[in-house]
Amino acid sequence: MRVKQKYIIDFAKGITWALVLYLIYLYNQQDNITAWIYLCLHGSYGIMWVLKSYIFPDKTWESKVGFPYAMLIFIGLILYWAPAYIITSNSHQASNLIIVISIFIFSIGVFYHFVSDMQKFIFLKNNSGLIKDGFWKQCRHPNYFGELLIYLSFLLLVVESSQWWIPTAVLLLFIIAVWIPNMIKIEKSLSRFDDHHEYKRKTPFFIPYLF
Repeated sequence: MRVKQKYIIDFAKGITWALVLYLIYLYNQQDNITAWIYLCLHGSYGIMWVLKSYIFPDKTWESKVGFPYAMLIFIGLILYWAPAYIITSNSHQASNLIIVISIFIFSIGVFYHFVSDMQKFIFLKNNSGLIKDGFWKQCRHPNYFGELLIYLSFLLLVVESSQWWIPTAVLLLFIIAVWIPNMIKIEKSLSRFDDHHEYKRKTPFFIPYLF
């Protein structure tokens, strides 16, 4: 049996709000504002991802994979829920400053991630070639940069916990094992365009205006 990667990813991200809500009530964290903030951030991100998947889908996730690999994807995505478990099972409460910073970073991340993906979707629907303006003028992978900020906002909510290293390790693992290889694969695909070399020379790789 083979299934599209998008179905696995959409399911895992789409049920995040329900999972966090379950943990809040399982560990009696109804008075824990950090748990509710996390629910709002990660839960809304999961819903937005599913909506994006159907309104302006990414062809990267349209390919089909076998059941073992599909389960590997699902298990990997479960690891992203580590902050939810840490917050609820340990009654962890982030400071007000951390909560404010987390919400701020999340908002910027959502803007970069979803709007740059929309720009790419509209461009490729009507054109072929490189996208070199808008978000894609700031860096070559603005959607990944946005996603980085989103997951950093989740991680920040547990940065004051003794178990902060767990979601940090998970995020680093995904950056090294999934994100960077995907970005390199995209770079190789785009190298077929004559102006890619010049675009690559002038435009930062991942962090707008910096790297």
